[in-house]
Amino acid sequence: MQTSSLLASSFAAASASFSRPHFVPFTINSRFKQDSPQSKSRSLRLGLCVESKRRYSAIKASSSSDSLRPTTSIAPLQLESPTGQFLSQILTSHPHLVPAAVEQQLEQLQIDRDAEKQKEATCTTGTDLVLYRRIAELKHNERKKALEEILYALIVQKFMDADVSLVPAISAQSSDPSGRVDTWPCQDEKLEKIHSHEANEMIQNHLTFILGNRSSDPSSVAQVSKLKVGQVYAASVMYGYFLKRIDQRFQLEKTMKILPGGSAEERNIEQVIGDETRPNVKNIGDSSRNLQPHPEVSAWSGGLGLGGIGEGIRSSRLKTYVMSFDAETLQRYATIRSKEAIDIVEKHTEALFGKPEIVISPEGRVDSSKDENIKISLGGLKRLVLEAVTFGAFLWDVESHVDSRYHFVAN
Repeated sequence: MQTSSLLASSFAAASASFSRPHFVPFTINSRFKQDSPQSKSRSLRLGLCVESKRRYSAIKASSSSDSLRPTTSIAPLQLESPTGQFLSQILTSHPHLVPAAVEQQLEQLQIDRDAEKQKEATCTTGTDLVLYRRIAELKHNERKKALEEILYALIVQKFMDADVSLVPAISAQSSDPSGRVDTWPCQDEKLEKIHSHEANEMIQNHLTFILGNRSSDPSSVAQVSKLKVGQVYAASVMYGYFLKRIDQRFQLEKTMKILPGGSAEERNIEQVIGDETRPNVKNIGDSSRNLQPHPEVSAWSGGLGLGGIGEGIRSSRLKTYVMSFDAETLQRYATIRSKEAIDIVEKHTEALFGKPEIVISPEGRVDSSKDENIKISLGGLKRLVLEAVTFGAFLWDVESHVDSRYHFVAN
């Protein structure tokens, strides 16, 4: 595939749900000294979280379905684990307390993981060991799901801090008289402010690859495949993850005044990282982890059919910086590091666009007869891509932050 924005993969549903994971009550940490002003402030914040938990428990006891409703108002994905539902309640009532709540949940996850390791060392007989390993596997998957939803809650909280509302679940049945699905407000300026100047130059090039030479006409409406829009969204998340990772290094070297002179080789960044930013699942609904392109996208020579590709692409300082990397370094930077991060991207994308029915014919072709078409303006598509790139950037941030407190990223 020539561009990362047109990569031929869709994200799949994550692994099957297991029994409810251990849920740690969010209580005041005894390590805080109550006589200091800082500890009093922390205690007050944590006390609010305790009250939020109590309110959440009361809501859950009265109606399990009602307890999920707050999630849909702030993000398309509903969090299912007790940890995720608790964080959803905090996001709704006291979003600024989410980082503190996450710290407590991560601390408990670490305690549980350490306890599992100690228990494994004491299991000596064959029967006990087999039983223990089965139980340990279930608990591992419970912790994994809780960790995924912690990542998602932190991403949503970052969007809330930026005063940006996530696009709700997209349906072909629009209430708009024109039939357009993009009835959400335009927040392009807010999304662009989140990124550095150099990163924004790369993002604009990414948008040009997708929208082509019609990007200057945001009111133009096109009828496109919902599956294709979802694939563009997913690939843009991958691009945003890569871009934030690269830009972080670039900004550090720029501050330290150790930037390389750059490369004279004028390869296109989209082509260089195209294969490496391919989502490593076949399509939505397929949980296999193969780096195989979706057959339908091999025919996407013109993106979404909205305009010419390759026109208006501008050189940038960050692009020149990336060109100084060898292929191995590019591959490493363009790869999402953890399975938990991949799974949460898959779940978010499926929650946003739904789970398409894809049938592969015996000849290897895609039967797209059941694929929905949606009417969307170019401005709406731009909004989706900007959100996706920002989602990927936030994913890099929160994955790094959580890994520093609860190591789960494979090096």
